[in-house]
Amino acid sequence: MRKVKRLTGQLDDWLRKNRLHPLKSVAVFMLITLAIHFCWRFWAYQLHYFPIREAMRSAGDFMAGVVFVQSAWFVEHVLNMKISTHSCTIQFAANNGTLTINSGCSGLKQFAQFALLMMLYPGPWKHKLWYIPVGIAIVHLTNLFRITGLSIVLVEWPRHWDFSHDYLFRPFFYVVIFLMWVIWEEKFRKK
Repeated sequence: MRKVKRLTGQLDDWLRKNRLHPLKSVAVFMLITLAIHFCWRFWAYQLHYFPIREAMRSAGDFMAGVVFVQSAWFVEHVLNMKISTHSCTIQFAANNGTLTINSGCSGLKQFAQFALLMMLYPGPWKHKLWYIPVGIAIVHLTNLFRITGLSIVLVEWPRHWDFSHDYLFRPFFYVVIFLMWVIWEEKFRKK
């Protein structure tokens, strides 16, 4: 145990000396985020959300419905796209493209990732109690932005939909979560 503490102390000294100490916090952020990601995937795909399978299915379906209603409203009333809707599917009159919002699009995993990250990461609970709900609201708005952006891509550049879905808009969640973590780290963690 002493060797580990000495090694950790030497690493801290080296990071400070080379002005790389912020990388330690980034590494902790990445480890927590990756651990939550892989644990969630295992829980979802191997354990099928045991022991709260029905509650998670209901929550995913509910949130998918909320995202569907809000996204469809924004696409129709703000972007002025002609659409028809049916059972969490938006069909675009411009090219008959369809976008279906299922429980995987609900943002539920990202809500949990952000909330768990903040609960596990150091900092005062008096700030966590308001920062976590505000962060979840921001993650929800990010999801609405994602669905709206995918709607535009589907109508304007349908050949680029898969790329946009998998490599542009999905990682955007993690950029937003990272930025909220940076704000936490810089403004609230040490207070």
